[in-house]
Amino acid sequence: MSGTRTESNAEYGKKPFKRSRSHFADRITADGRDGWPVEAGRYRLVVSRACPWASRALVSRRLLGLEDAISLAVADPIQDDRSWRFTLDPDGRDPVLGIRFLSEAYDARETGYPGGVSVPAIVDVPSGRLVTNDFQRITLDFATEWTALHRPGAPDLCPEPLREEIDEVMEGIYRDINNGVYRAGFADGQSAYEDAYRALFRRLDEVSGRLADRRYLVGDTLTEADIRLFTTLVRFDAVYHGHFKCNRSKLTEDPVLWAYARDLYQTPGFGDTVDFDHIKRHYYQVHTGINPTGIVPLGPDLSGWLTAHHREELGGRPFGDGTPPGPVPRGEAVPPAGRP
Repeated sequence: MSGTRTESNAEYGKKPFKRSRSHFADRITADGRDGWPVEAGRYRLVVSRACPWASRALVSRRLLGLEDAISLAVADPIQDDRSWRFTLDPDGRDPVLGIRFLSEAYDARETGYPGGVSVPAIVDVPSGRLVTNDFQRITLDFATEWTALHRPGAPDLCPEPLREEIDEVMEGIYRDINNGVYRAGFADGQSAYEDAYRALFRRLDEVSGRLADRRYLVGDTLTEADIRLFTTLVRFDAVYHGHFKCNRSKLTEDPVLWAYARDLYQTPGFGDTVDFDHIKRHYYQVHTGINPTGIVPLGPDLSGWLTAHHREELGGRPFGDGTPPGPVPRGEAVPPAGRP
């Protein structure tokens, strides 16, 4: 998540919301043209399971089988003024990087960097320096630059013949849905809120229509576009409907989107990365400008995520000619409190 140095302050909601650009946009590529070559074991992916942008990277990493190639650090969903912290780990330090706060990796890259400390972030383990926080690019590069380290049977999440259509679909989803819920939630006035609200539900209605007779957004297999839509939909009823005032209707009230979201949640690599406990605690306890009491709602009932969706009747092959990912690696499973 991007914003100020940390998201724990109360300034959200007091000025127009504008998502920060990724300041560190180096790429890790097969040819190492930015100085960061793809290399198994060299890099560490830092995420918060609360963050939809980081969740994209979690899903992509699982689907492509990159768990052994790039290690994972999970930050506490509750930040303090020093940024994302590793208080979930013994002694409050990431066991690989040896740091207490993600900001330390940012500072190792650029001393005194004044911008936002955001996730997802990829850190170079040998130097302890941040490589990139470019959330838009990280997953695309996982799919296209890390191919030599993909698991056998990994799906092609960005098939070349469909890339133009995938990009077009993702552009609208990002602007009106992924970022739209934030523009509504952090609007500085009634007009800005209403504009974001209307754009959000126009796009959701459009996407619902698109998915009425097709299992996936582009083509007949899972693509990057599905990952990007899923990470917002899975948070919709738990936080965006109430916390961000996106309350025309719930996800569960749209039969198409609700079935689509359940289909993805029940697909290996999607739901097994989702931690509803982290999601709810982060949004309701960190965004004090919106929720000053810090009270975390008990609902909604999550059991519906595991019910039958019948989307397989539309056909489609989730992994194309490939196979589902294997079991969640030891130590990476979502705790019971975060699952339905």
